[in-house]
Amino acid sequence: MLLDVEESQLVLVDYQVRLMPAMVDSAAVIANAVRLACVAALLQIPAFVTEQNPSKLGVSVEELGAAIAAANARILSKMHFSAVEEGLSEELRPPPRTNQGNARSLPKQLQKPQADSQRASIVLAGCEAHVCLLQTALDLLEDEFDVWVVTDACSSRTERNRDAAFDRLAGAGVELVTTEMVVFEWMRCAEHPRFKEIQSLIK
Repeated sequence: MLLDVEESQLVLVDYQVRLMPAMVDSAAVIANAVRLACVAALLQIPAFVTEQNPSKLGVSVEELGAAIAAANARILSKMHFSAVEEGLSEELRPPPRTNQGNARSLPKQLQKPQADSQRASIVLAGCEAHVCLLQTALDLLEDEFDVWVVTDACSSRTERNRDAAFDRLAGAGVELVTTEMVVFEWMRCAEHPRFKEIQSLIK
């Protein structure tokens, strides 16, 4: 199964100023998060950013700022490690809309709700992989989303913790992917109108 751009949403977890310096390969991880956000902006993919206890850990790193703004990302502050505990699922799956009645339509109580187009494939990346990212991913699975974790845009303070998170996520049914896998699956074709712009981001 390939990622479908029309069914995808992007969630970037806790790339914060007081957290990232302690992460393994932090510069490369941040660079890949920026790429994901920039491509989401170009392809009009809904994007969300979480910040864990921002009064203590600070806001998202400066490198992400322009990409977050371009993607028009919604920022969710949280205290729980899982962003789902703070309402992320509701943000990702808005309630269905009900048709407005008119003189020739059925009474409102008999109308079927009109669901917005469902974007059930959640592309997830962030820190720390074995804490906030892991708990968010597992809760999203429980809420019946398809979860795709971008491994080269994730980190922890140690490689052991990061790799243990990936092992557990794979066992739970999460798809483990890389930034380039995501980007090229979103485009599907070298004739995509944004191909040159996106290619320049990943070179």
